[in-house]
Amino acid sequence: MKPVHDATPLIAANAVAFDTETTGLDVREARLLQIGAMAMVGGRLVPEDTFEALVDPGIAVPPRATAIHGITGQMLRMAPDFAAAWEDFEGYRRGRLLIGYALGFDLAILEREAGRAGLLWQAPRTLCVRMLAGIVNPDLPDASLDAIAAWLDVETAGRHNAVSDARIAGEIFTALVPHLTGMGIRTVAEAERASSLRSQALRQQAEAGWSEPFLRRSDASARALGVIDPYAFRHRVHEAAKPEPVVMRDDITLQAAAETMVEKRISSLLLEPGAASARPVEDYAIVTERDVLRAVARSGADALADPAMTHAARPLVAIRKDAFFYQALGLMNRHRIRHLAITDEQGLLAGVLSARDFLKFRAGAAVDLQARIEGASNPADLAMAWSRVPVVASALLGEDIDARIVAEIASGILCAMTARAAEIALDDMRFSGEGEAPCRFAIMVLGSGGRGESLLAPDQDNALVFDEGEPGSAADLWFERFAIRFTDHLHAAAIPLCKGGVMARNAGWRGSSAEWRRRVDDWVIKARPEDLLNVDIFYDLRPVHGEAQLVESLRTYAWQRGGEHVEFAKQLGESVRNVNNPFTLLGGLRTQEGRIDLKLNGLFPIAAMARALAIHHHVARASTRERLEGLAALPGMPRNDFTVLRDAHVFFLTLVLRQQVADIGAGIPLSNRIALDRLTGREQKTLKDALRSVAMIPELVRATMFA
Repeated sequence: MKPVHDATPLIAANAVAFDTETTGLDVREARLLQIGAMAMVGGRLVPEDTFEALVDPGIAVPPRATAIHGITGQMLRMAPDFAAAWEDFEGYRRGRLLIGYALGFDLAILEREAGRAGLLWQAPRTLCVRMLAGIVNPDLPDASLDAIAAWLDVETAGRHNAVSDARIAGEIFTALVPHLTGMGIRTVAEAERASSLRSQALRQQAEAGWSEPFLRRSDASARALGVIDPYAFRHRVHEAAKPEPVVMRDDITLQAAAETMVEKRISSLLLEPGAASARPVEDYAIVTERDVLRAVARSGADALADPAMTHAARPLVAIRKDAFFYQALGLMNRHRIRHLAITDEQGLLAGVLSARDFLKFRAGAAVDLQARIEGASNPADLAMAWSRVPVVASALLGEDIDARIVAEIASGILCAMTARAAEIALDDMRFSGEGEAPCRFAIMVLGSGGRGESLLAPDQDNALVFDEGEPGSAADLWFERFAIRFTDHLHAAAIPLCKGGVMARNAGWRGSSAEWRRRVDDWVIKARPEDLLNVDIFYDLRPVHGEAQLVESLRTYAWQRGGEHVEFAKQLGESVRNVNNPFTLLGGLRTQEGRIDLKLNGLFPIAAMARALAIHHHVARASTRERLEGLAALPGMPRNDFTVLRDAHVFFLTLVLRQQVADIGAGIPLSNRIALDRLTGREQKTLKDALRSVAMIPELVRATMFA
């Protein structure tokens, strides 16, 4: 059972519902009598998987306590002491999240018992349903377990038995999750943070001597997303190393070395007098693609005639083939290199490992993630798959991988989740007796997902096209019911419904091929601003499920018609006519609570401009980067301006992704706003320069729309 992490979705949490029975309600005097628990798997209770242990308190049980829970001293005669009972419980819990009612009381009791037993107390990770209920319904007049259960229609049979009360708390948690999700509280860290903001309740509990019912962590983001890469501690270098490194004679030229690396698609070359393999590692020197670039940068093309050895490094930094990845990475970091020689037990050359090889090996995580999505059978499974995306993003950003690649990966996962949600919905339709789809169809993802530029908090932008059927026909109504199902599945799985309504469940984003063509014609011919709200993102469409040819045909038609009507592209360009000014009168950045919205001030205007100009100039490409580079290549276009905006776009993506990873760890709801105090002085200067480049977009649109 995998332990909980910050990004674990509440809907899919593997946890333990938990409760205790004690000798009284004063945490300074009360002793533990019973521990009860029930497992939760994927956010659902497993009634047959329970834990129960009576605990010998070493004192007489007060009659008033027995009157409540029925536990007598006679029942405890053969019970274990706290140390033994707690050890058994921890073996059952296995690092899982604890969920219970009024957990601050239980934690205070447990901590005191651990102190009496001479145990090192380490508070488990917990969520308290009393706190969560107060978040969902702050006007609840009675915060008792019975009152909360009655409000949520949870059965309370068996009260005042630890296992029964644990079951009640677990069912309350399950009932609260949809309410929390509707408030934007979807992950464990977000629930913890929301609980920490209930200052009055926490103050009252502290006055009663209770513990805090959640952990306060000094470095949440570091622990949240697995900054310590498990791959680095599980795998050995020989698993990723090239076993037959390319070795050349040490008298070749730098030109020959460069040509060999290009031909063999490698990033380094070993040099040895006789080009021999499997010799002692000290016999070799290494020249890399970066060495070639540095030599040419210093001396120009003449450097290519130099002997390769004059630019090679020796002795090689080496590591044994049975070493772990973390040891190899440590050597690379200490020596500031990207290649290591691998040796066998005798110190002979056995391979070469590059940083690139390590990343390729780790791509197995993406394969595992894809398998999770394809094997998902319900929204909880999909939510658990999506919760791994921040982990992947964090690791890749930590390796300085281009943020555009990270965003493209997130987009691919979003598209895969949309496809799987559709497949689950199709199964639902069959099971409910509504049968198969009445004709061929395809689902498409629009907007940033379609461009390959998703961040870590996307909402739904999707549409549906089918072969034939007028609006309101039997076919259209079948696809409406189907679309409602798959978009609801996505919503439950952490991809919220689009606030702007751009979803296949709504009539304007669903239709036959003929209806879509009529719709496109209406857009481009009338080109009225009031009719074009959200239309621009249609040009970012990407097929994700069904008959892709239906989408490709529609894409071709839309781009052709859009390019034929100047007024249409012009109206799309109007969306960036009034670019927001993020600067104060003194040249500082306008912030709200120390943050600035980089979608509003950067990502959106660049993407919208690139899309409008690409439609008009027939640059039918998918991503903002491709569109900007395509526009820059056209005759008469201001190449440098488009290049600057391309670079600004990737810088904004990088900052937002980094902030979102940090916010997940801190339990802060994700947005496109970044905290300026997280940036270095150099990054703040670059940010200002990038935002100034965005200010030229309105003039750039006017100058190039008719170029």
